[in-house]
Amino acid sequence: MSSENSVNKERRMLVVATGAVGAVGALAAISPLFVSMAPSERAKAAGAPVEVDLAKLEPGMLITEAWRGKPVWILHRTDEMLSRLGETAELVSDPDSKLPMQPDYAKNVERSIKPQYLVLVGICTHLGCSPTQKLEAGEASGLGADWSGGFFCPCHGSKFDLAGRVYKGVPAPANLEVPPHQFLSDSRLLIGDDAARS
Repeated sequence: MSSENSVNKERRMLVVATGAVGAVGALAAISPLFVSMAPSERAKAAGAPVEVDLAKLEPGMLITEAWRGKPVWILHRTDEMLSRLGETAELVSDPDSKLPMQPDYAKNVERSIKPQYLVLVGICTHLGCSPTQKLEAGEASGLGADWSGGFFCPCHGSKFDLAGRVYKGVPAPANLEVPPHQFLSDSRLLIGDDAARS
């Protein structure tokens, strides 16, 4: 009887060992499936927030950063540029930014958290063209003596002021989009995340 017990124990151990090896093999076989379902590093990077150093962005300068495959403009507006926003209020179709093209904290005349910094997605709201920067006022812009500065889409003639507000009577239906963003410090901007904004 002791040899029968010994054989039964060996069989049980063999069954348990075989089951364990089978379970490990099955896990190894399906783990690539689960790994392939996770977003790639490239996909994570495409939607990840972008940090921008504003220390060298002087008044009147505009830089472009990429976020989610889109150009994002950061304009350091001068006092003169800010004063010109009042001149265009009656010329734009959504002067109070009521259409949902910006976070709540950008629903103001400047369409920004800090008036001197404008953060916009540089894509026309008409057909997705990229407007050109025509920041200078007057004849120097090539858009006439009454131009107050802003952005011009050469594809179909849409115009936007220095807050990205769309002029009346142009093909673009809405203001340029303000992406979610926050200031990490006086000289650091984070585009794509506004959860920790204070």
